[in-house]
Amino acid sequence: MKKYLISVAAFFTAGLMSAQQALTPEVLAELSGSYENTAADKAIRNAVGGNAIKKLAKNAAQPAVPDAGFTYKVNSSGITDQQSSGRCWLFTGTNVLRADVMAKTGMRNFEFSQVYSFFYDQLEKSNLFLQGVIDTREKPMEDKMVEWLFRNPLSDGGQFTGVSDLFAKYGVVPKEVMPETYSSDNTSEIASLLKRKLREYGLQLREMSEAGASQKKLERQKVEMLKTVYRMLVYAYGEPPKTFRWAPPSENGRAGAMKEYTPLGFYKEVCGGEDLNANYVMLMNDPTRPYNKVYEIDYDRHTYDGNNWLYLNLPIEDIKEMAIASLKDSSMMYFSCDVGKFLDAATGTLDINNYDYESLFGTTFGMDKAQRIRSFDSGSTHAMTLMAVDLDEAGKPVKWMVENSWGAASGYRGHLIMTDEWFDEYMFRLVVNRKYCPAEILELMKQEPVRLPAWDPMFQNEL
Repeated sequence: MKKYLISVAAFFTAGLMSAQQALTPEVLAELSGSYENTAADKAIRNAVGGNAIKKLAKNAAQPAVPDAGFTYKVNSSGITDQQSSGRCWLFTGTNVLRADVMAKTGMRNFEFSQVYSFFYDQLEKSNLFLQGVIDTREKPMEDKMVEWLFRNPLSDGGQFTGVSDLFAKYGVVPKEVMPETYSSDNTSEIASLLKRKLREYGLQLREMSEAGASQKKLERQKVEMLKTVYRMLVYAYGEPPKTFRWAPPSENGRAGAMKEYTPLGFYKEVCGGEDLNANYVMLMNDPTRPYNKVYEIDYDRHTYDGNNWLYLNLPIEDIKEMAIASLKDSSMMYFSCDVGKFLDAATGTLDINNYDYESLFGTTFGMDKAQRIRSFDSGSTHAMTLMAVDLDEAGKPVKWMVENSWGAASGYRGHLIMTDEWFDEYMFRLVVNRKYCPAEILELMKQEPVRLPAWDPMFQNEL
């Protein structure tokens, strides 16, 4: 620490600075003199100071109503609403499964319980953190992995591998069996308390280890700690059912007699019990890394005994081909992107021409996709369900549509419509059934993955 302070002090010693390293009075005078304060400057200053920048930059040439015609469109199963939570990954995962189940069974107005899966997601992540603390107990607190664990003990975000592992381990239940609560719709308060408790427990486990406790004793203490976590989760989200009675809904009530299920039995019998990890492939478009390589994110999973995040990095055009093949066969897909960029919430469109920030501020914003990723300016922030594509006469995509989970009143009737140009710049991940992947893509998936650390900048949002 002393060495660090000395080096910092030396770096900032006035004698080592050039004339323009600090904001000296001379530099400040030069900056102030560069502002001309013209009539146009005054008008823009008044406008920007008193209004939302997005409102001022809105491109008036954009259509007031989006073009909602598509060449291939999978019928929406009904818009869901994640409310004030980061569970878009889970809503997207259950929506993809729901569309498939409803198509096979003919059910209408059916929805899975997201809070059921979320309860176990939070319990599993708590165990993942505490076991991670035990596994790294001999490393110093300053170790990068230990630091990452304590910075990220729990989150309500996630990705498709978590959906796969949770469904396979815990099954699913209909929404009426375990409905949403206020806390599941508004996750921040309970999540904050859980994170605080987990960090406290993590420190206790490290102290026990330093005092000579064996791994077996630490893991027994971890289970005792998880009892408190379980109780807190029950208070917030309700207790998951072990069995329930259910019959398919119909227009006139129920189609058939009520039957008793376990959640895992329901997933296998009613939903087909598909092994999502085996049958689906996660594709990524990350131009900062070599294409046609498989990558695995270390310790980025939802369950300790589950699968790390695994994906194949591909050029965007290759991903589009598989997306189109899937939509042609009426199959929705798990999709994630940087949803906040150039989003016009009123029209429900994602278009890089929606806002003209350059004209407003008299400058350019010229970073490409790779530069935005490297500088932490862009990354995947939201998961949705890709459900439609519009093709031109040459078979090339013009625009796409996703089913969102922000409620039916948001965007375009609960959906977002994106231009193909926006798709190129801000789409990151797509999960596709293996049957829509060419043989050469499946062959690429067999390679030994390149291991990336959990703190890689591309994966901080986990959506």
